[in-house]
Amino acid sequence: MIRHKYLKGFLICICSLLSINVFPQSVILLSSPDKSLTIEINTKDSLSWKLMKGKEILVDHAVAGIDIEHKSYIGFNERIKSFNKVAKSELLHPVVAVRQSSIKDAFNELTINLKSGNSIIFRAYDNGVAYRWVTHFKDSINVKNEIVDYQFPDNNHVLWGVEENKQFLSHFELLFRDTTLASFSTAEHCGLPLYMSSSAGTKMLFSEADLLDYSNLFFFGTGSNKITSGFPKVILRESLVRDRVTKIEEIADYIARTNGTRSFPWRLIMVADEDKGLLENNLVYQLASPNILKETDWILPGKASWDWWNANNIYGVDFRSGINNQTYKYYIDFAARFGLEYIILDEGWSRSTWDITHPRDSINVPDLVAYGKTKQVAVILWTLWQPMDKDMDNVLATYEKWGVKGIKVDFMARADQYMVNFYERLSAKAAAHHLLVDLHGAYKPVGLNRRYPNIISYEGVRGLENYKWSDDEATPPHEVTLPFTRMVLGAMDFTPGAMRNATKKDFHADFDAPMSQGTRAHQVAMYAVYESPLQMLADNPSNYLQDTACTRFIATFPTTWDTTIALEGRIKAYVAIARKKGKQWFIGAMTDWSSRDLTLHLDFLEPGKQYKVKILADGINADRFAEDYRLSEAVWQKGQQVPVHMQAGGGWSAILTEE
Repeated sequence: MIRHKYLKGFLICICSLLSINVFPQSVILLSSPDKSLTIEINTKDSLSWKLMKGKEILVDHAVAGIDIEHKSYIGFNERIKSFNKVAKSELLHPVVAVRQSSIKDAFNELTINLKSGNSIIFRAYDNGVAYRWVTHFKDSINVKNEIVDYQFPDNNHVLWGVEENKQFLSHFELLFRDTTLASFSTAEHCGLPLYMSSSAGTKMLFSEADLLDYSNLFFFGTGSNKITSGFPKVILRESLVRDRVTKIEEIADYIARTNGTRSFPWRLIMVADEDKGLLENNLVYQLASPNILKETDWILPGKASWDWWNANNIYGVDFRSGINNQTYKYYIDFAARFGLEYIILDEGWSRSTWDITHPRDSINVPDLVAYGKTKQVAVILWTLWQPMDKDMDNVLATYEKWGVKGIKVDFMARADQYMVNFYERLSAKAAAHHLLVDLHGAYKPVGLNRRYPNIISYEGVRGLENYKWSDDEATPPHEVTLPFTRMVLGAMDFTPGAMRNATKKDFHADFDAPMSQGTRAHQVAMYAVYESPLQMLADNPSNYLQDTACTRFIATFPTTWDTTIALEGRIKAYVAIARKKGKQWFIGAMTDWSSRDLTLHLDFLEPGKQYKVKILADGINADRFAEDYRLSEAVWQKGQQVPVHMQAGGGWSAILTEE
């Protein structure tokens, strides 16, 4: 462990190359296009910088450097060869949209070229800043450490994603501790993203992007207004505990062995005036490497009927439910009835968790694929990552031969360089077999889904499954924290859709017949609020069939969006989001354990248009019986103000169709 096509390709050279013999004692300034953010870079002795929003100092001292074995410390006692600034603005068009079908990518960039042959690049956007190192060594290198230190002018408010394993072994399903920065010692580290609010109320979210062939970044406390970086080291020897848990036996004294000539990950700070501004931030995607797949027409987002959360406990049928073809044909029939594109066969379909090319006797995957094809429903298979890693070519070729359309790979639970490379190797090879990839037991999104758009979703979230065994790990306050933290980084496979809903008083954990905390309308709103191109209907199909009105409402929601607009929001309290797909708008709102009234302003609608609206809201008795909801209809137009009432743990959603 170590601590310490709008204006496509438009490029303007603002500042010519400047030859300088030594680090100047004056600072270099880089501002965002709208001038709201300024990076002030000091190149005397060591490379440091500060971040300002207008006159407010957000970061008063940040230090950047890299310690490479048998090399001089990059960023310390350097000399500048030259620097240049450029401005760039273009439209990005994601192969698989998450919150936008087109993203304006506008920034100012500063490259500082060092006499050592290495460089550091800073970018300033209107909604955040980032930097990365670029090295130019002939041979491969061992990176012993990278310094990513931030010091703040105040003891800022933070939501600290608690991680406790000292070897960075984790499923990265963060719970966020609400406290202040100085409350964390050098022995405590957090997973990313790290949410922070300045004393003046400016919101910041810290993460990284374009993480390739390297180790994940974590932050450690210092007992002060400063955080320091930490990284998992390269694992030299490991052993397997049971069928899926890694025990680290020996580690190297470096965090990555990598090419000497390369770009390193972006270190990123998103900035917003208020919490809801974070909901529209796309910087992780903007900073990632572009798509390298030549063919992408086969990559199809959609919704899936999923077996694991409901433990295959279907009922009202004339066969024994369980892990068998009859049960999964029932899932396929359900999916077809409501227009769902996929079913997922989770753990248990294969002969063993390590023998993932042979189904158990009660399962015939090609038969299910053929049956699903007649209903326009495709099949996705779950696997552990270790057997996939050991026999990847054969496994993927087998799944393609069977006609499977995707894989859900699970229990990686690591963040070291090998695991980062596993993600990329898996994504590339899966794409060659036209297979989607859903990464579970995974670290946070870092933009790899831009490079490999067949990465359709990620877990790395404390999701609905936790209701199966806990009453305090996934609650409405947590569920309205996620949109401002984990979800900002990218697609989030929370697996919503619980149909057994309970008040705080009535809830109890039940593994085989699980329920959720909060109201039915709270769960439904997740289909507008939560982002995942592969979105689950996690509950029992038999339960959905007991309430087809609600199920049809859920099934109407798309899983990718043309436009996302943050309407209202305060972290840990409430959120309201509007999303557009084609000629329809979808709005979702959720609250914590407080009943809440919001007024939504429909300024985003097209002028002169009328919209027929279907609304699903908390019922008048949802505070006592959480499954109570009401459906209503309305006609809305631009400029209206819509009152929204949510019960404790409640929600509200609307579907607007242009008339």
